[in-house]
Amino acid sequence: MEVKADQIKTNFFSLSFKDLQNLLKSQNLKEAGASLLFNYVYKKLEFSPEIPNLSKETKTFLIENITFSLPRITQTQKNTASIVKQDTTKFLMAFPDGRRVESVLIPFQGKYTLCLSSQVGCAMNCSFCYTGTQGFDRHLSTEEIVGQVVSALSWLKEIGIKERVSNIVFMGQGEPLHNMSAVRKACEVFLSQNGLSLGREKITISTAGYLPGLKDWLSDPLPVNLALSLHSPNDNIRSELIPLNRKYPLREILSVIQKIPLEKKRFVTFEVLLIEGLNDSISFAHETAQLIKDLNPLINLIPFNPFPGTTYTRPSDKAIEEYKKVTESYGIATMVRRTKGDAILAACGQLKS
Repeated sequence: MEVKADQIKTNFFSLSFKDLQNLLKSQNLKEAGASLLFNYVYKKLEFSPEIPNLSKETKTFLIENITFSLPRITQTQKNTASIVKQDTTKFLMAFPDGRRVESVLIPFQGKYTLCLSSQVGCAMNCSFCYTGTQGFDRHLSTEEIVGQVVSALSWLKEIGIKERVSNIVFMGQGEPLHNMSAVRKACEVFLSQNGLSLGREKITISTAGYLPGLKDWLSDPLPVNLALSLHSPNDNIRSELIPLNRKYPLREILSVIQKIPLEKKRFVTFEVLLIEGLNDSISFAHETAQLIKDLNPLINLIPFNPFPGTTYTRPSDKAIEEYKKVTESYGIATMVRRTKGDAILAACGQLKS
């Protein structure tokens, strides 16, 4: 196990469980060490090779070759001025190169959902999204995606909150399917019984309709939930909201989604961001329902969340409820996503580095 002095260390959070097993095996070390490490790191949040029952040789290898460095939380914002345990919290996380992203911890029925970013900025330039005004900087690596989760868990542990993160959604900054390889490996870590042990139905990846990524998903299905930013059944209006629609029209996207195999307890959610006077009409509700009713869909209605510089307006509660009644009349399960975190620009579409 001779190590060069200038060797760059591997970040632990870039490794899937199988990666770690193979790495130890390549050094003639016991593969069982991978199980010990994953359990201590992801379940006990202990970030050191100095753990019980790990061989001296394995510890030495880890000290010399592995780093457990995480994104640094440089700022936290809560949705209320008071100190509330179950409150939406936004993190600004910094990486060694100075780039930063935002992640959001959202309370839900005594547990938490963590909203992750997959890129610094975003190339999709959606008109309803604050991240789009930032432009695209770079993809996040697997360790940077996984690191957001571990940093948030560590923060909860430090402040004495025992409630766990039970759901992960890729709905923060960036288009996840534009960064498919890193997102895919991060999901491996989240799903691993030795890692976070999340159920397949507890992870959701949202896409604006990035067709190459959807085709990748179809050829090698991810065992998690998929959410499509639908927003409008009308191509002209959808192209205004999501410029990507001009390159990859909605009908092409739906034809691929229809072929994706779904296991038990997994589903495709169609997200509809409602904007007053643009896509919140009864007629659009009917068109939307008719377009997707045969896809065994779930609709998630999202009232628009304003951000600095936008010309869009949030629809009335009455318009939202009327839209919901129409889609439900087609037998489509429809939920309204209640806004959490808008006071700190932490709600859907409000994140920016």
